Amino acid sequence: MSVIAYDVIVIGAGAAGLTAGARLASEGLRVALVTAGEPTACLSTGCIDVCSAGKNPPGGIADLPESHPYHRISATALRESLRNFQTIAADLNMPYTGDADRNRLVLSAIGTFKTSCLVPVTMRSSPQSAEEKVHIVTFAGLKDFYPGYILARLENAAFSTYDAGVSTTMGIAANFEDDTFLEAFILWLEKLNIRENKIAFPAVLGLESAASIVDKIEKRLERPVFEIPTIPPSMPGRRLFNVLKDHFRRQGGIIYWGWPVIGVEKADRQIEAVRVESQGRPMSLNARAFILATGSFVGGGLWARRETIVEKVFDLPVFVPGDRDDWFVQDYFSGNHGIGRAGIAVDAAFRPDGCPWDNIFTCGAILAHVEALKNGCGHGFAIATGEAAARSCLEYLR
Repeated sequence: MSVIAYDVIVIGAGAAGLTAGARLASEGLRVALVTAGEPTACLSTGCIDVCSAGKNPPGGIADLPESHPYHRISATALRESLRNFQTIAADLNMPYTGDADRNRLVLSAIGTFKTSCLVPVTMRSSPQSAEEKVHIVTFAGLKDFYPGYILARLENAAFSTYDAGVSTTMGIAANFEDDTFLEAFILWLEKLNIRENKIAFPAVLGLESAASIVDKIEKRLERPVFEIPTIPPSMPGRRLFNVLKDHFRRQGGIIYWGWPVIGVEKADRQIEAVRVESQGRPMSLNARAFILATGSFVGGGLWARRETIVEKVFDLPVFVPGDRDDWFVQDYFSGNHGIGRAGIAVDAAFRPDGCPWDNIFTCGAILAHVEALKNGCGHGFAIATGEAAARSCLEYLR
């Protein structure tokens, strides 16, 4: 078995893990990230939800129960982590608009409004009420977007359909990266003589150049243009993941892609290594510290058994919200589902409570008491806790 040594190993490639890893790598540490596959971030809207429980994130966070891990992060640290993210995204040509003190609405693919905080600039013109006049442009054969849902809820909306020659989200987005295709599309738009104040598109306006593509369409049509997040697969979610991944690599981080953890090596109060496997070849990755950011149930970090819930990498103690009968509800995506409180409880340094090892830190959706769906704690929570776990890890190593 081959052995490679690092300062820190991050397990999980979502927003929390990539944020933590990049922060540590930027401090000159040798950092590796291990992931079994694509994170759930690729399925998301790409918006940075901080806390949707109130009119503004700080107010919503203040009203959360004392057990919520947000209370382990200062308001100053939260704002700094979001500003850092915006700087990173802008540097990689995917700028975000907004700030930590204000929530806003984003029109969804079913015509309802989602509350978020920071949004891609491609969504900055999303209407803030159902009364705004919007013209929706969809694409022939696209199965991930149904304008009829939106038209049923927006009284002042109309729509048109364009044949892009392909019908998949990824295929249409790739077409928009071609200047000839984009020019032909804009000429078609100009001939429509659209009367509505804003023009909406499913979120397929490019792979990596969406911000500049939206800007070009706006200038030619002389009116606001915005993307509407589609149902998965999600281009904004994939763009977000690519930005965080590229930033991590630019800081010197190394990614072991598709290498699931199959074992752990420990001695006394230290985790010494994780064993990973790729194509049947085991490898031991040694490190001085480890950050667990594998997500909750959807991300695969937690697993519900008949009698309890387990953490799948280190077998850490998991907070279980009462008996199974108390938290079992058939609709997992219910905002009041008790299982949303399950996860790893942590101390002020984001070390797992009751953990027998001193060099593990935890961040992101796997944390206990989050209730992400109920409280609207999405990528903003992941980024903030990723930064916080990285700071504690750095202090431990020094």
